[in-house]
Amino acid sequence: MHDDRTTAPTTPAPSSTSLPDGYAFAPVPPTSEEYVRLREISGLSPRTPAQAAGALANSWAWITARTEEGALAAMGRVLGDGTWYFHLADIATDPAHQRQGLGRAVMEHLIARIDEAAPPHPYITLLADPPGQRLYRSLGFVESDPSLGMRLPR
Repeated sequence: MHDDRTTAPTTPAPSSTSLPDGYAFAPVPPTSEEYVRLREISGLSPRTPAQAAGALANSWAWITARTEEGALAAMGRVLGDGTWYFHLADIATDPAHQRQGLGRAVMEHLIARIDEAAPPHPYITLLADPPGQRLYRSLGFVESDPSLGMRLPR
């Protein structure tokens, strides 16, 4: 079967984003086990390995930050069509690695990848839980007024 989906670049976009010493970026998803664990320990809603499989396989772009020893310290991904609509998701940092700028670096890197790939004026969204709102605002995100984010509970 042929896959016509737009795919993300295979290398990171040029970015002035720098990571603290001892960390490195990779433009690949974490393992399923790492994804489930990092979501849980960082305070995001828990997901099952089956849900992780879909997230890992069907995202437009991923970035992971790892320690020199290879441990997953932070992650983030982008959902979207690769042309005008992009949604940032799963922005998470291991609590043992927080307050070092990893979340900001992940966000800046993903935004740079979108800016490199998209035509002018892409629509970039995210859902901002209270712990991340200050960071997102500092990166230029604003409330989507008059639109209201909505979800269908299940």
